[in-house]
Parts: sequence; C-alpha cells; structure tokens
Amino acid sequence: MIPFTKAHACGNDFLIVEEKYASRGRDEISRALCSRNFGVGADGVEWVTVGEDAITARLINSDGSEAEISGNGTRCVAAWHASQTGAKEIIIGTGAGPKLCRILSDDGRRFQVETAMGAATSSPRTVEGFAGVEVSVGNPHFVLIAEQIPTDWIEVGARLTNNAAFPAGANIEFVRIVDTNSIEFRIYERGAGPTQSSGTGSCASAVAVMAERGMPRDLRVIAPGGEQWVRWAADGVYLTGPAELIARGEAWI
Repeated sequence: MIPFTKAHACGNDFLIVEEKYASRGRDEISRALCSRNFGVGADGVEWVTVGEDAITARLINSDGSEAEISGNGTRCVAAWHASQTGAKEIIIGTGAGPKLCRILSDDGRRFQVETAMGAATSSPRTVEGFAGVEVSVGNPHFVLIAEQIPTDWIEVGARLTNNAAFPAGANIEFVRIVDTNSIEFRIYERGAGPTQSSGTGSCASAVAVMAERGMPRDLRVIAPGGEQWVRWAADGVYLTGPAELIARGEAWI
C-alpha cells in the first residue's frame, strides 16, 4: 500500500508520495499511479523527502520519465507541507535547484502561493518551419506565438516535443495575446501530453512574449484550468497561483 495526497494547480494534477514508500522503481510506480483508468490518475508524481531542515521533490511524469521541475507540482508540494505544518515560507529542492514558496493565503485546503522560479533565458528559433522562442525556466520550452491558437495544436505539440532539435525534449506552448496585460496558452507537456495548465509553461509563455513582443513584465496567464500570474523581475521569475488539496488515500500498487 502506498499512501498519497492528490492535489491540483489549475487542473494540473499531481500525486504527492513520500520517497520512503518507493518499494521499487519510481518510474514503474508513477506510471501505475498516474493511469487515469487503472490507477489513481494524475499528470505526475512528486516524490517527496522531508528532512529536519529541507524538503526535496523529485518529479516523475505520467509516462515514467523524470523532469527537472514542475512549477505547479512544486506549488502543490508547498501546499501539502503547509497544510501539515502551518509554514508560510518553504524551500523545496528540485532538479532545477531550490525554489522558495511563499504561502500568501489559505483555508487549510486551498492555497495561494508565490514561487520564486529563478532565472529565465529566451532566444528565437525555427524548428520544422515553426518560428518560435526557445525558453528555459529550469526546464526546456518551445513557445509558438500566434494570432489564434491553432486547432491542431495537440498534433503539432506531439510532433515537436521530441524533435531532434531538443536533445532533452521540450514542453511546447501555443500562445495568444489576449490584451495588453493578459495571454492565454495551451501546452503539450513533455512526458504528459496535453494538460489543463503548467506552471513552468505559464512562465515560459510569459517570458517569450515579454522578450519578443515587448509585453509588460507582469502578466496574467490563462490556461483551460485557470489563471496564474507571472512577474519577471531583475532577480528572476515569480509565479503566483492556486493549489488545492483534493484527497488523501492509499493505493494498492
């Protein structure tokens, strides 16, 4: 039996499992747990280790692959930890380095969290004839900015995510500028496919339009699952959004 907590951030859902319950390969267990029809169902598993002075979170996607970080998953881990300890500032170690999460408000189950995501880089690039922006926010992204989000974005995303141009794969975002302070996007996530939202995808989408279209350095970012806010300051990118604890239970895995 594996105890878990399920949480979501704008519909991007995760299972939070303590590392000590990994009885065999985390990739195998994560695939089984994340199965929508045969498991609990989730976009990924955050494998968490809680020490006296530190928390680490290792993200395994629903397909069993490991990712450097999930912005939404990290926020869910912060909410999970805060629900148990009441902590208002939590540093979480990730594959992309330590991230400081600040709990801005909560009711014990629903949390509003600001995460210091760190530095971002961006550069224009054309892949398979698609002119986009390659962005790193601790993990790789390729952002396509258009007047309208294409109807075939899932097919295009599936083709580009493992393109040879991206040795480690890439998350693919399709972005539309809504107004002077807002953008919307869809994402095909490396290792998970289409998801309702993405924290690092929100950051990458915002950085791309800020760098290439001159948009303000503080934007509302809209995904099918909800809204987040991205601020690109001199000391790095800050991501603010909700995280909600859904359920706790045990899985026969």
